[in-house]
Amino acid sequence: MSDDELENLRRRRLSELQQQASEDQKQSQAKKQIDAQKQALLKQILSPESRQRLTNLRMIKPEFTEQIELQLIQLAQMGKVPIPLPDAQLKQILIQLQSRKRETKIRRI
Repeated sequence: MSDDELENLRRRRLSELQQQASEDQKQSQAKKQIDAQKQALLKQILSPESRQRLTNLRMIKPEFTEQIELQLIQLAQMGKVPIPLPDAQLKQILIQLQSRKRETKIRRI
């Protein structure tokens, strides 16, 4: 390969990397914006105690908490939960969702 060909390859690769970095940055900003909107909605929907409970739960089960937050936003938009949602009712919802979860039993043979 000649020096010109190598230089052209380097330029193309550099432009590809710059485009990819730009796209990654756009995705990151979009995710941050969606997260901020979700947190603003949850701040309106939940009481301070309920928000604290979800924050604590997020440390233990982040995926479960993410699903719960989305469900709470949907329920609030449909008007099926009181606003702000008291901690006692959030506890009941969490208990109901936890009981639906399939229980794993280990049997020794």
